[in-house]
This record gives sequence, C-alpha cells and structure tokens, in this order.
Amino acid sequence: MFAKDIGIDLGTANVLIYIKGQGIVLNEPSVVAIDSESKKPLAVGKEARDMLGRTPGKVHAIRPMKDGVIADFETTELMLNSFIRKVNGKSLLSRPRILICCPSNITQVEKNAIKEAAERTGARKVFLEEEPKVAAVGAGMDISKPSGNMVIDIGGGTTDIAILSLGGIVTSSSIKIAGNAFDNDIMKYIKDKYKLLIGDRTAEDIKLTIGTVYPDSKKEKMEVRGRDLVTGLPHTIKISSEEIEEALRESANIIVHTAKSVLETTPPELSADIINKGIVVTGGGALIKGFDKLLSHELKVPVFIAESPLTCVAEGTGVLLDNIYLIDK
Repeated sequence: MFAKDIGIDLGTANVLIYIKGQGIVLNEPSVVAIDSESKKPLAVGKEARDMLGRTPGKVHAIRPMKDGVIADFETTELMLNSFIRKVNGKSLLSRPRILICCPSNITQVEKNAIKEAAERTGARKVFLEEEPKVAAVGAGMDISKPSGNMVIDIGGGTTDIAILSLGGIVTSSSIKIAGNAFDNDIMKYIKDKYKLLIGDRTAEDIKLTIGTVYPDSKKEKMEVRGRDLVTGLPHTIKISSEEIEEALRESANIIVHTAKSVLETTPPELSADIINKGIVVTGGGALIKGFDKLLSHELKVPVFIAESPLTCVAEGTGVLLDNIYLIDK
C-alpha cells in the first residue's frame, strides 16, 4: 500500500497538487517553455512563467490550458508528468489514484481529454469532479445536507457558478470570463487610452495591485511601463484604480448577470436557504477588490470571500480524497 492519493486542481492559470496526508505540496503556474526546434521542454511552472513574453525566437512559453480545458494535449501531459515527478507522486512502487477538477459545463470530449492526460502520467484510477462542488467543500461548506449553497468560483480561464444541495449540483453555469479576461481588458484599455503596449505579466500586476470592480472601494495610482505605440520607445504612465474599474466593468457585469440567471432557475426552497447563508466566492478572482460588494449590491444577498480563495479547490480535493469511497462507486 505505497500509493498516495493525489488531488489536482488543473487550472488555466495555476496547477495545485494535494497529496493525502501531506496537504498542498505544489502551487505553480500552468506554463511550459518549449524549444521550438527540438520540441523539448526547457522549463515548467514558475521558471517557465518568468520567460513569458521574454523568450528568444526559438523558445516558446505556452499555456497548455485554455478556459479550464486542455488546448494542447501533449504539453499538458508533459506539464502534469513534470509536476507529479516533482512532488514524488509517482514512485517505482506506486500508481496513485488521482482526483482532478474540471469546469462544470464542459463536454464529454473535454472531460475525456483531461482524464486521458492524467491516466498517461501513470495513474491507477482517475476521478473527475466539478470545480464549483470541490471549491465549496474546500471553502468549508457542508453540501451534503438538503439545503441550498451557492458558490461562485472565479478562476483564470472560467467562472463557475453553482447551487449545491445533497452533495450535488442543482443548477450551474460556466462562462469563459475570469482572471485572464480581466488581464486582456486591462491591456486593451491601456492600449486604447494611452497608446501604450503592455504584456500579460504587467496587466496581471496592475490587476493585483490596484484592481477593483466596485467604484469607491479603492483609490490608488500605479506607474506602468510599456512600449509607446506612436514612437515605438519605452514609456511610463500613471494609472488609477478608477480607470481599472472602468476597464473591468463590462466583464464584471457579465459575471453578475450570469449569477442572476443561475439564481432565477433555482427552486424557491433553495433560494430561501441562499438568502440565509449567503454566497461564497472562491478562486483567484475573489482577490480583486470590491467583488463581494458588487455581487452583494446587485444580487441583494450577503456575499463572503472564502478564507483562502486560491487554494479552495485543492483543499476540497483533500476532503474528497479522505472520503474517496463516496465517489469511488
């Protein structure tokens, strides 16, 4: 009995690995740097992320996951293999059971691709669970009772919104607007308004430093460096959190609108439970200032940010691995 059970939060932005009995052992960006001539991987995870937008011609930094599903199968397999080896999840004596999380409304073909990638890393058995359900468990919600729980999981590639009861999803929606879309909104806003080109990394720094989606929740300024589109030379501007709120407004409103439509299709008994308990927000997007205020203001329901939104899904896999007999039917 040498096999370890492994839980994987295979995200568009980050991969987190949980090993039963050890907790979260790995949290790295889902990026692989590949030599385009030899097709060999040069770096995976943090090292590869540092290369994004800074590589010479023959080195490509690739994000193999797009919108929570596999966009590049071979590279995803490479990445998973590398991470599992790193945490020593695949010793000579063991073939672990792996639990992987996926967005709620993906197709069977996409589910099979995720399963196959995990099986090819040497897993004995692979279980797939829907992300909002695992996030709710990781956030400490008891979803096993016959009462309604609502979770909004704002990840890197997708936002999953679900109502849960009796251990399952009653109604849910998954949209491809999340952290990466916010980065693109910021890049586009700065390009249109200031004629300044910035990269993904800079956009993410702006989002994390002064990003907000609710007017009046933050008033800060930040220096941004990039390439001037007119002169072609490096240039620095100052940008405020009010401008970032304006840049993110449309995407944030789509998330609010989707949450409303999920609530509209919820059975009335469960709606009453949600008014009492409130909504829990998980995922990296929960860290953007004002999301709880915006949702609470628009949905007229109390909204809480999970204690550690970034690791909720991985911690949820840990709880499910402890009760694996429930999903191993």
